[in-house]
Amino acid sequence: MKLLISSLAVALIASCNAFSPVVQPCVKSATASTTSLSMGLTLYGSQGSRSPLVNWGAYELGLDLTMGDLGKNPHPFKQIPSLTDDDDVVVFESGAILQYVYSKGVPDDDSASRRASITSWISWANASLDPICFLETPDGKVYDTGLKKENKRIDTLDSMLADKEYLVDGGFSLADVAVASYLLYVPQFFKGIDLSRWPNIVAYMKRCASRPAYGEAFGANVQGYLVDTLGTMGGGEKKKIFGMF
Repeated sequence: MKLLISSLAVALIASCNAFSPVVQPCVKSATASTTSLSMGLTLYGSQGSRSPLVNWGAYELGLDLTMGDLGKNPHPFKQIPSLTDDDDVVVFESGAILQYVYSKGVPDDDSASRRASITSWISWANASLDPICFLETPDGKVYDTGLKKENKRIDTLDSMLADKEYLVDGGFSLADVAVASYLLYVPQFFKGIDLSRWPNIVAYMKRCASRPAYGEAFGANVQGYLVDTLGTMGGGEKKKIFGMF
């Protein structure tokens, strides 16, 4: 029997076809096969979903992924992303997948404290940040973002980033992959969003989007667009942001 691992994460998108940004990521095709990882990690996902954040996390850890055939997607509800490991393990929900990927490639020098912080932030991104970034109707359709107005939790996050580059002591981690991914989706989806009231978060987003692994996962066009757009926030002329809303 396959082991099914789930999480309580709130969905970013009701389904993979709910909506997708006008600026399309240039990630590898969901049906294309890359060099297989010795550990047998296979990701089932597509562009315009949360799948690329899993790719980002894996690339940051030096892991590769085989992109699986969506016709064989093992997700019990046939949503994406989902992940298998040597056909013995099935993981679904992006937060759970990211934590599993971290467990497969965790650096040897990561202390128990650092590991706990990283997994906590991954869970926070799915359970708390997602519903702030994406406001949904009762039937799960995204209609707006909560980042158009003040938010105490986002204010707190901005204060936390005032004197640090990344969320967890010791440098960039998969905690940043989880949190920054949600934040970076917002300017892709929402036209004219201005995040300059949180200057530390804007600087943080730009740092994360500038990482080579982000460009590899989401596409160089998306990376360049975000770095350029974030660079205009917080002063000077605002550049028009193309999005769906």
